[in-house]
Amino acid sequence: MKTELRLHGHIDDSIEFFATAAGSDCSRPQFYQQHGDTLRFFAPGNEFILTPQGVSHRGNGGSFCEYMFGVEQPLADLAKTEIRNRLILYGTSYDQNERLIFSNKTEGTHSFNRLFLDGHAVYSTFFFVHDINQDSIEQQQRQILQRLGKTFKRTRQISEIDDARLCAELLQKLPATASIYLFRLIHKKHRCYQDRFRELYFENHSLGTAARAELEALAKTLKINRYQQERIRIDVMYRHRDNYRIVDEYKKVLISCHQKGQIDEESNARLTRLKTLSVRQDIPAALFLALDELLKAKELETPREKPYISATRQILQGLLLQESRFETSIDHQDMVTLLEAKQLAAKNRDHTFEHLLLETGKICDEKIRDGADLSLLENFSYIITFFDRFDSSSQQVNRLAFMEDYLLSEEVTRSLLGSREAFDVLQPGLFDKLFFSAIEDNDYLGRFGRRKVKLLRRGLERIVADQQSIPGLIDKLEQLNAESELYRLVLVHAKERIRNFYSRYYTRSEQKELLAEINHELKDKQVLNQEIPADLFDDVVMHIKKEAVYLHNLLPQIVSEKDQGLRNDFLINSGLDRFTIEEIEREYFARNDLDPNALIQLRAG
Repeated sequence: MKTELRLHGHIDDSIEFFATAAGSDCSRPQFYQQHGDTLRFFAPGNEFILTPQGVSHRGNGGSFCEYMFGVEQPLADLAKTEIRNRLILYGTSYDQNERLIFSNKTEGTHSFNRLFLDGHAVYSTFFFVHDINQDSIEQQQRQILQRLGKTFKRTRQISEIDDARLCAELLQKLPATASIYLFRLIHKKHRCYQDRFRELYFENHSLGTAARAELEALAKTLKINRYQQERIRIDVMYRHRDNYRIVDEYKKVLISCHQKGQIDEESNARLTRLKTLSVRQDIPAALFLALDELLKAKELETPREKPYISATRQILQGLLLQESRFETSIDHQDMVTLLEAKQLAAKNRDHTFEHLLLETGKICDEKIRDGADLSLLENFSYIITFFDRFDSSSQQVNRLAFMEDYLLSEEVTRSLLGSREAFDVLQPGLFDKLFFSAIEDNDYLGRFGRRKVKLLRRGLERIVADQQSIPGLIDKLEQLNAESELYRLVLVHAKERIRNFYSRYYTRSEQKELLAEINHELKDKQVLNQEIPADLFDDVVMHIKKEAVYLHNLLPQIVSEKDQGLRNDFLINSGLDRFTIEEIEREYFARNDLDPNALIQLRAG
């Protein structure tokens, strides 16, 4: 017959204990002695003593506790996901080859402060075994490890106050005549703080100002130091179901990298993405820092990816973490990051971005085919929807900016308004940043293209504010388009007449004569049925003057002296677009039969 004896008591206002003897040899009426403040638990050859200061032991056995932040965890344990607990056997140590060494010297003493500092902050359990049919302590310890080691390190009964199931689990591994003695120690103040922190944190998955203040006051009342507070907080946060999945996945990837001896780009992206998710979940960074330190792995010595490609890889890799069943949805900031990366990739003609997207889409399709959660498809479709909006909006804005005769329709304008609203939900002002601020920095944008973009930008704002209609905006753009067409027409004819009839056009009288001639010519050809506006003609003359200054004065000097600074200064301050300047340079090099490679070098600078 197997029986159990259990003694429950309190050492002081901080330490509580449960002592349990279970097995076939526990029918004797007493398994402990008390002398004043000291409790002695015993069986032949073994004893465990509780005092107001701590514990002491002699004989076989050891201690075990659940791993938590601050409990040293060997790599061998960390690499096995089923191992939950730390096991210490008396009289054992490791040699230089990480092999376990046994000895007969098992006596020891531990203070409560050190016990709950080095081990679990709330629970710790000691044990010894009676009657396992071995002579020396060393042999007994070897048999205990062989029979009970796996159970001690994997059991989930470790935090239960009632040790009946744990005793039954251990006795199954022991000879029929053996008995197990367990001594569970509980730090009551730490447990009180742990319980209250769990209640407050699990309620909203975060802590508000009031909750933090309450916990601060509780810790002060219980006299719990900062380090132990932090250990307990991290442990509670880790055990939230939305958190431990992220940390465990991080550990899984890191262990894989450690075993390979290196962190490749894909693994690095997954690790970084998991850290990003941990920030959302308010998971303490200390959990990841401890893992990083323990599982150091060498990063591959390959050329560094551009930051926007690394950010894209991290987010897209995060989608594939769906297999671990924790929240990996794409939030607004993720989508903003992806859109900005897409913009930079297009600007740099970097096809890596599209390759990553296509590869992720392929993997998502395969996972959905194999039964993955449909939320994976929803997240990827969410990304693609915004990318489609990006491509459509970018195409329309660029057409308006760079195609001379392009006109927006009402349908296209409504589409731009819809995209503007969708992008600005992600981040206020994002639409302007992606499609207007970026294009205004383009050196190839001409004067009328720039004006049309500004008009569209302002028009969309006014439509949203109910200060303008869509037809009103289209009408203004058509007027500006007509002005642009007239400007080009006058510019072409003015250059032609200057080339063939006028060697000078700098004085006001010469300009008036030139204007009259062009007006007359265009009317005779029935190309124009109105007078050319004086201010438009003045702009044409100024344009021609700038071209002439560059062609005749600056460009020869720039070419002969390879003065790229002078060229860049003109590009910035002349008001001429880069396309016009490059066309002048092309004609100059062709007319003077200069080396085309020199022109390539000039533009590259």
